[in-house]
Amino acid sequence: MEGKSRPPATVGEAIHRMDAYVALGFIGQQEVAQALGINVTDLTCLGHVLGAGEDPLSAGDLAERANLTTGAVTGVLNRLEKAGYARRAPDPADRRRVRVVADPEAAARVVALYQPFYARLEDVFARYTPEETAVIADWFTHAAEAARAHLHSLRGRAL
Repeated sequence: MEGKSRPPATVGEAIHRMDAYVALGFIGQQEVAQALGINVTDLTCLGHVLGAGEDPLSAGDLAERANLTTGAVTGVLNRLEKAGYARRAPDPADRRRVRVVADPEAAARVVALYQPFYARLEDVFARYTPEETAVIADWFTHAAEAARAHLHSLRGRAL
């Protein structure tokens, strides 16, 4: 597959388009969270739990991935358990730790909400060569690192 010619774009234009996508994604996350009866932070954490698959995250790992304090994650886990989306399970290697396990039926409901969007994204990615897709994936990795660093600097700044 050969890459298609695309119109040129400046960094500023690309950032503007990214901002529009992120804003739309945020509204979409709110809609999904509302449909599931949870808040966006809890949905974000549930996404990390589901993404861990067969290797459940510890509460501390979840806090790190979600950029939350361990105290905040305790509240998230309490709400996810109450809503039936996840449960705490003892870590078989260290009984002092807990792992967060998604409820399979709840996971299926979440997947059903996201699958149509992911199918649309697969159609978008079909427009790109494997090499271009690798560049996009690399960009998202580095953009996430930049976002994490910026979040850290915001939280460390006295307002």
